[in-house]
Amino acid sequence: MGNLSSISIFGFIANWSPYFLALVVFISVVYFLITKKWYKDFEGGRPLTFKEGSVFITSMVLLYAMYGAPVDVLSHILFSFHMLQMAVVFLLIAPLMYFAIPEYLWKYIVDLPVLKQFFAIAKKPLIPLILFNGVFSIYHIPVVLDFLKHNATLHSGFNILLFMLSLLMFYPIFNKVEPQEKHMGGLFKLLYIFAIGALLTPACALIIFAGQPLYSTYTDGDAWLAAMELCVPSGVLDGLKGQGIISGPEYFTNTTPLMDQQTGGIIMKVLQEVFFSFMLGHLFFKWYRNERMDEDEVTRRSVEEARLQKELFNQYR
Repeated sequence: MGNLSSISIFGFIANWSPYFLALVVFISVVYFLITKKWYKDFEGGRPLTFKEGSVFITSMVLLYAMYGAPVDVLSHILFSFHMLQMAVVFLLIAPLMYFAIPEYLWKYIVDLPVLKQFFAIAKKPLIPLILFNGVFSIYHIPVVLDFLKHNATLHSGFNILLFMLSLLMFYPIFNKVEPQEKHMGGLFKLLYIFAIGALLTPACALIIFAGQPLYSTYTDGDAWLAAMELCVPSGVLDGLKGQGIISGPEYFTNTTPLMDQQTGGIIMKVLQEVFFSFMLGHLFFKWYRNERMDEDEVTRRSVEEARLQKELFNQYR
């Protein structure tokens, strides 16, 4: 019986994924080339702000931490780390993209022929809300998750689909592309966030309150070893199996599969509440500020009209 630090036996590539790091670095280089050097080639282009650049770098570090660092290997060993991935990538990194990517670049992306119809779905907020939560729930049906864990291409494709749907889900409340008059009101945006949390609750509750482990890829030795091929080079894994070093996730932890599963559901729910609390705070203060600005504008116009009326009255005295 080992511990979580024993994942070092899988080697450097499995634990630190230099290929994924190269992808993240490539995306970052392209981002900064566009926003620092080529922004003048875009309609409405402007220099990148420090806040946008900082948020983007933070997002890329988190993305690598979730899918490139040891967290990814651990997500195939413990369900709790899998749910940590889900929460951070789909409920934190996705909405941060609306603060990291300038509005002129978002407008260019949304107007691309391939994506224009996709983002048009977000004009009816109920649709992306149901789509993301529906696909997320389907993904965590035991037979579906166990199947996807044995096919690297389908598993990656499903995660990309979920990320795109999470972007779509947050579009109605954070996008800077649509004119302000077409946005939902501040109160409706707050209710929208509550609705996301409410729709995520059944899947989390099923996982937390299940009386037995639901996923064979975290309990059955053969299924688990097959699933590990998604993140561990086959040569390394075959060598470890041949030596009889590992037979299942119990080698790395004393946590029971049921406790691990329940912990995963709790992590998802708690992180969702934390992330959404910040979103609600941001939206509330933005709504309050806009309402105050509207009140100030009404007051200013009333004072101006009173002044003009007084001047007109004085002319005829």
